[in-house]
Amino acid sequence: MTEPALAIGIDIGGTKVAGGLVDESGAVVEQVRRSTPHRTTEPKVVEDLIVEVVEELQDRTAIPVIAVGIGAAGFVGTDRATVVFAPHLSWRDEPLRDTLATRLAAPVFVDNDANAACWAEYRFGNVQGESHVVMVNLGTGIGGAILVGGRIERGRFGIAGEFGHMQVMPGGHRCECGNRGCWEQYASGNALVREARSLIAAGSPLAHDLSDRAGGDPQSLTGPMITEAARSGDPTAAELLAEIGTWLGTGLANLADAFDPGAFVIGGGVSAAGGLLLDPARDSFRRHLAGRGYRPEARIVQAALGNEAGFVGAADLARTAVLRKEDRR
Repeated sequence: MTEPALAIGIDIGGTKVAGGLVDESGAVVEQVRRSTPHRTTEPKVVEDLIVEVVEELQDRTAIPVIAVGIGAAGFVGTDRATVVFAPHLSWRDEPLRDTLATRLAAPVFVDNDANAACWAEYRFGNVQGESHVVMVNLGTGIGGAILVGGRIERGRFGIAGEFGHMQVMPGGHRCECGNRGCWEQYASGNALVREARSLIAAGSPLAHDLSDRAGGDPQSLTGPMITEAARSGDPTAAELLAEIGTWLGTGLANLADAFDPGAFVIGGGVSAAGGLLLDPARDSFRRHLAGRGYRPEARIVQAALGNEAGFVGAADLARTAVLRKEDRR
């Protein structure tokens, strides 16, 4: 009997390193999660965490791991080895694949985290069988990915899909990428939390429930707290999510004009709000879509794999790359 081709996937975001041991069906056999040291200026700190997570996952199985896939929140070059720029981490032209390859026992493959999540949704999630997909991941910022004809489109320089840094508000909020008015400053988890914290800090009576949940400390408020408040009937929390959803839908209408996908799949932590976020997004999308009423509309669906999508996709991309190399022999 042939042993399963297990692979490890690692999803690196602005706040966490999550890893999973994934089989060929996309099932997660084991998983591990670590917090990313906030705003670390030492790339090695995150790399040490990745190695720690991979080694822990390897220790949990007696079956050899054939590949390690890394999904990094940043611009990954055409070599699929170098993180050219990571707005929420300290990597600048970081040779991530080669650095990790010297420390890990399996072949290493690096891709953008949203590319990995999009691949997972295409292979195992809510957009299986859809030939043209655009994924938008709402987390610390906004990540994005494009899939055409069953292939991830990475662009000429490997950086396609960085939708979060489209400028939607000239002179708007400063973004960590260096520009102002980027889409992720209005439609991401950071944007949601920023607006809620500002209400608490201003002493607004509208933020009473949110303030209580945060113990009166605006800095203690998190995105999941806001989502839970909205689900519990807090109108302010629901309004904040609707604002994020409206910005999301407006941006999706612009992306529909650029890429004409059959489906948008919305992932990342903020997508856990479900209809509280996506219903306003769908309404905004329809209002802003060019040629509305005279063209087919792309579906807007929630990612099925949730927080596991990034490492499931990274693992499957790495496994696919290894198996293709073996087939060529």
